[in-house]
Amino acid sequence: MKSIADYVALEPKYYQAVLDNYQTLFADHIDLSQIRQLNAIVIFATGSSANAAYGARPIMSELLKIPVYIEDPSMAANYLHYNDPNTLYFAISQGGESYSTIHLVKEFIHHNKTIYSLTSNPQSPLYQVSNHVLSMGMPIEEMPYVSAGYSITILDLILISLIIGQKTETINQAKFDDYMNQIKTITQLLPQVIERSQAWVNRLEDQYTLAQRVILIGYGATYGVAREGETKFTETVRNTALGKELEEYMHGPYLGLHSDDQIIFIEPQGRLAQRADSLKQFLNQYVKNVVTIYAHQQGNRTQNDLCLGISCDERLTSLFMTIPIHLLSYQVSQLKGHNLEKSTYPEFDEITKSKIKRIIA
Repeated sequence: MKSIADYVALEPKYYQAVLDNYQTLFADHIDLSQIRQLNAIVIFATGSSANAAYGARPIMSELLKIPVYIEDPSMAANYLHYNDPNTLYFAISQGGESYSTIHLVKEFIHHNKTIYSLTSNPQSPLYQVSNHVLSMGMPIEEMPYVSAGYSITILDLILISLIIGQKTETINQAKFDDYMNQIKTITQLLPQVIERSQAWVNRLEDQYTLAQRVILIGYGATYGVAREGETKFTETVRNTALGKELEEYMHGPYLGLHSDDQIIFIEPQGRLAQRADSLKQFLNQYVKNVVTIYAHQQGNRTQNDLCLGISCDERLTSLFMTIPIHLLSYQVSQLKGHNLEKSTYPEFDEITKSKIKRIIA
């Protein structure tokens, strides 16, 4: 079975495949003929799929000039109502086995509502119950703790937004070409990002192996990266991890600060950079290990900071800034001796039915 690191190494190949085929994957399957004026997009997802949606959300909203909402499928199916005919709905489950997402899609279809399911598994229960399926454009990820699939979900959502923007004439050709060129440049530079990230992980692996708690802080597109850091550290390292939005952390959670916390800022170098610097100034008084991952170069960085060397629209930084986080969580998990191919609690799915392997007719 391929490891998380193996799938991170495959991301440049997977990105290019999606870019080569995005028209066939998405443009030919999204029908806007019944929508008079697009009012909003609602994305239903859990776990890494939800984290990816948060990573894509700022650029989606910027491109389409509408709000983009991310909802929990269980809450949505059981307690909420969605009646706007001019809202587009998407459900995401890479493996297509999430009980709550499958249940949500079935409820939408039962009430004759259109919802697009995004998955990489054509044999999955989600694929089977859906009436509008969008392929993620990559093979099924064998590793249960997804990495490439998380990143591809962000790319897919951005490309879907560009296509919708063209169809609704929200995006002109010049803007479309500009963003496509930036995405292609990021794709070409991914091997450099992986190399720099791996060197950074090799330097700090011992420090994070001893960590009692990791706190990741992001804003804008990197809020989704911080959330994914919480998910991956918890899943693989099996230690306490928290992923927080910058202002969210400043309104209460900072009071639970411990001097031995390991704090990672995911810095897209965007409009809230000065706010992040102010928070770091405060934290450095009380915490020894505060590091920053920068999207591109930074003159005042410390020796443990990481610069990924990509200058782009800050809302595209989620396409590459999770790479060091995925590699760090994987490498620390291996140093701790965790077998990621074996379930820690094999009885969990049997009892909770959190994952549905097949639909019985």
